[in-house]
Amino acid sequence: MSLTIRLARIGKKNQPAYKLVVSNTRDKRNGKYVDILGYFNPFDAEKKFSYNKEKFEKWRKNGALVTEAVTKLIENKYQFVKYDPKEIKAKKETEKTAVTTEKTNEENQTKEKEIAEEEKEEKEESKGENK
Repeated sequence: MSLTIRLARIGKKNQPAYKLVVSNTRDKRNGKYVDILGYFNPFDAEKKFSYNKEKFEKWRKNGALVTEAVTKLIENKYQFVKYDPKEIKAKKETEKTAVTTEKTNEENQTKEKEIAEEEKEEKEESKGENK
């Protein structure tokens, strides 16, 4: 049985708060958990994040996987970003256009190389005919 140290959501609608829990990897986000290690409340400036370091290290040493969000919280690099589907859609579109422009640039470069090679071959052939 693999275990994961992750955030389980609690709190009101539009005001999330999270418990830092150890749970089975296959269980639901807010499902059963083995142990509670701490909490995270992005809306409370005073009591934003707290966890039991001894328990955390014990579970990590026993092989529990740690999620990316929890790792960032512990390193104090986590930034709460409110979900906005419009921003995500715009970001995906810009990524698509960037990928397509890269592909077209690569295709253009290969075509230019092929044309340059053909021109060199033609020049060499014409030189050979002139001699």
